[in-house]
Amino acid sequence: MAKQEKDRIKKHVNIVNRKASFEYQFLDKYVAGVMLRGTEIKSIREGKVNMQDGYCVIHNGELWLHNMHISTYTEGTHYNHEPMRVRKLLLNKIELRKLENKSEEQGVTIIPIRVFINDRGFAKVEIALARGKKLYDKREDIKARDVKREMDRSAY
Repeated sequence: MAKQEKDRIKKHVNIVNRKASFEYQFLDKYVAGVMLRGTEIKSIREGKVNMQDGYCVIHNGELWLHNMHISTYTEGTHYNHEPMRVRKLLLNKIELRKLENKSEEQGVTIIPIRVFINDRGFAKVEIALARGKKLYDKREDIKARDVKREMDRSAY
């Protein structure tokens, strides 16, 4: 693979969980590494990730990512990965302790909001400490989005 093609692949992998910003209010954001198998990183580079129902759990001082679907690699053999397996996220101990203390509050959860490939070629997950929005908060977001859309239309 040519260097230009590798650079193109690295820059264009940015998978965003758009539903998360509508459903949750983000309190704090972190970037974590992910422990992956060989065919999983290849599927991520193809953009075959669904994290709409994903969430994170702290268990025995480690952060685990649940319900993130990474499709099986089409060129993979019998060594292909399981699409819905639980994956370990890599953070500093200080960040883990902060997350653990804050996530014990009522109504606060940890969710993945973005998967991307960094400059060195490693897959990273941006996670957020989030609180669920109420119905009236969602209505305000919809109203603000509609007003912005109307302002953009009138500018042209």
